[in-house]
Amino acid sequence: MTRTGLEIILGNFPEELKGKRIGLLCHAPSVTSDFAHIADLLARSENCRLAAIFGPQHGMFGQTQDNMIEWSGYLHPVYKIPVYSLYGEHRKPIPEMLKNIDVLLVDLQDVGARLYTYAWTVKLCMEACCEEGKILWVLDRPNPIAAIGFDGPVLKNEFFTFVGGASIPLCHRMTIGEIALWLKGKYFEKLDLRITWMKNWKRSMMYDKTGLPWIFPSPNMPTLETAKVYPGMVLIEALNLSEGRGTTIPFELFGAPFINSEKLLKNLINRKIPGCAFRIHSFIPTFNKFANLFCNGIQIHITDTLRFKPVATALEIFEAILETTDQGDLKFKEPPYEYEYNLIPFDILSGDSGMRTTLQSKMPISKEKERWSDEINDFKKEFRQIQVYAEKE
Repeated sequence: MTRTGLEIILGNFPEELKGKRIGLLCHAPSVTSDFAHIADLLARSENCRLAAIFGPQHGMFGQTQDNMIEWSGYLHPVYKIPVYSLYGEHRKPIPEMLKNIDVLLVDLQDVGARLYTYAWTVKLCMEACCEEGKILWVLDRPNPIAAIGFDGPVLKNEFFTFVGGASIPLCHRMTIGEIALWLKGKYFEKLDLRITWMKNWKRSMMYDKTGLPWIFPSPNMPTLETAKVYPGMVLIEALNLSEGRGTTIPFELFGAPFINSEKLLKNLINRKIPGCAFRIHSFIPTFNKFANLFCNGIQIHITDTLRFKPVATALEIFEAILETTDQGDLKFKEPPYEYEYNLIPFDILSGDSGMRTTLQSKMPISKEKERWSDEINDFKKEFRQIQVYAEKE
């Protein structure tokens, strides 16, 4: 079984943490393999003092459904310590939040997609800890879809936002600990960063091979199957399509009232996209886009995880929709999106304007995929310098 950073420190509590006042950045999946939550464990520990808790987007237990739905901090009802929201009035800890702690301990479950916000909450915490002279300590956890290959554009600096703050691919294969190490080298050299690395984990492992329980990291990430398609299908958030929010299988389902399911299915089948299959499955979302309206839809099924490319598949899907609907039916949403009020939402999610421009100008999508490949090769040369985990046994 994979042993997470949390399991490692519980088995041998670090001397550097003993007696320290701990600020804890965590959420629902911050648990041991037998479901004990880190906040409860630290609050009852004789080794340290839990002084404050910090929570990322979606709240401590995934209460808030969608983007830009903020939540407020509160006093913990049992431990009588502050619980600070880092997705509300503040996304970066202010000095007042850090003054009574010695170490900010991070235990977050990422999902392997660059635009998932938890890594960028960590980046803002790194910045704050660097400014305030605090130690930031990351307890590493698996990238649940690490076995899926690098895919998608590498984020460009001018598109850095809260849904992306490092020049890494959309499907990046990194753990949150490796992202923190990458960020320290790029932006926070003076930060006192400590990382407790996992044991018995390889990059070739999907999450279901770790032996660890799957806990929703966010309300629309119910299963590992969701995580597999998410790096590509999440781009639908920036289009006038439903990404299946308001159904029980978000991101595996997609559709809209204006889609012709029969034509679209035939187009997708003819493309022979590797690693997946498509099936007509219409739906009525209970909330979010097209709430209570009938959507002509398709479900994507992963048939071969190691051949599946989530971002490349999404690009094929978007082109197929353009080819099977009336001109102008498919639209790119305008700002704002995730606290960005100027850049096009699709661009900040994908990494630059290349994918959108390719689709709008009807350029060959093969050229766009070639561009990603070149960018990913350059990224991999850098990544090898900080890579911690082996590919496989």
